[in-house]
Amino acid sequence: MITEEQKSYYLVKAPKITGRSYSDVVRKARRDYNSIAKRTNRNPYVRSPHFNKEKVFLNLFWQHVMQKHEGDRKKRLRYFNCAIELLEKSRVAPITKRNPNGRNELVHRFTGKTSTGEIFYVQVKEEIGSGRKYFMSVFPEQK
Repeated sequence: MITEEQKSYYLVKAPKITGRSYSDVVRKARRDYNSIAKRTNRNPYVRSPHFNKEKVFLNLFWQHVMQKHEGDRKKRLRYFNCAIELLEKSRVAPITKRNPNGRNELVHRFTGKTSTGEIFYVQVKEEIGSGRKYFMSVFPEQK
């Protein structure tokens, strides 16, 4: 029997990015990002089945993650592949709230679980007026 708590996350198959140093992790994450960016001449995006295959733009993620200190960046970038898979394949409903920092924005928080059992969260910002969606952040569950 499956409980409600077990159904609330998406189980990703993509492995976390490995590497001892920050430079190893960021190099691998950028490589994966650039492979997605090559598909289009404009803003890189993935299509999400949860949003009826609408585009979720990825460029805001890099601006957001570069504002963090190096240790936090490394933790977040390790989950980049997992976050992309979750956005591309998950139909699990996220938690949606109004953005307290932007009145005309919604924030969708998806929950994912790696194959090794680690919980992580993916945040997508949606502009209410235009309906554009932006991949904002990915971060592990705090213990």
